[in-house]
Amino acid sequence: MVCSYRNSKGKLYYLHKKGKLYYFSQKAAGAIDMPAGYEIVENTTTGLPMLKKKG
Repeated sequence: MVCSYRNSKGKLYYLHKKGKLYYFSQKAAGAIDMPAGYEIVENTTTGLPMLKKKG
């Protein structure tokens, strides 16, 4: 299942990967599943989602 995240401002973001870089975009095309060992955190100032390693 494709990883999506709705932030506190109501915008929907999808997870993508380019090389070793994970990033969120509002475009659904090319979205990927959530990688094991990561969690989604939100920047409190901008509302942008980010991936963070668990633990």
